[in-house]
This record gives sequence, structure tokens and C-alpha cells, in this order.
Amino acid sequence: MSINLDNLSEDVKQKILNFQKLQQTFDYLTAQKLKIDTSLRETELAIEELEKTNPEEIVYKSIGGILVRCDRNKLLAEKKSMKATLEMRSKTLAQKLDRTKNQIDTMRKSLESDLRNQSV
Repeated sequence: MSINLDNLSEDVKQKILNFQKLQQTFDYLTAQKLKIDTSLRETELAIEELEKTNPEEIVYKSIGGILVRCDRNKLLAEKKSMKATLEMRSKTLAQKLDRTKNQIDTMRKSLESDLRNQSV
């Protein structure tokens, strides 16, 4: 469906722009949640592997482009702390996504109504 923006009121044009911005926000939040969830899964896997290792075994952690020797228990504690932070971020992003989706749905209905009224 093609809409000629020239025939629309300024109010409806502004609503369309706001709707597009909201969709962009939703896309951005979705990408961020995917990134966080991927990091969370990687962290969970690292915790699983660290828990399997003997506490006296030598472990390394990646810092930038190098591996550095690290105490297993210290690294395990770091990973568990990181997991808690990532879980909190993921939950927060999920809530933001839900709110944004509801706003998009509400705005879509309003726009559809406005567009029907202007085309009559």
C-alpha cells in the first residue's frame, strides 16, 4: 500500500514518523537482546566447563587478544557474576521489548484509523 504523504495532515505525518522511530527502536532492542543472550549462553558454557575442572588445574582467560593464566576459583566467580549481570540485562531488555511492541501495536491501530478517516 502506497501512501501519498502530501495529502496527510501534519499530525498524521508526525505519527508516521514516530511509528517508524518506534520500529527502529524495537529493531535495535531486539539486536541488543540477541547479543546479550548470546553472551549469556557463552558465559553459562564457560561456567559449566570451569565447574568440571579440578580446582588445582591451570586455567586461562582471554584478555583482548592474549590468554592470561588465572586462578580457577577467581575466574569461576567472575563468570558467575557476569552471568547474573547478563541475566538482569536480558530481563530488562525483554521488558523494554514488550513495552515497545505494545506501543507499536497501539500506534499502528491509531494510524490505521487516522488513514482510513483521511481517505474517506
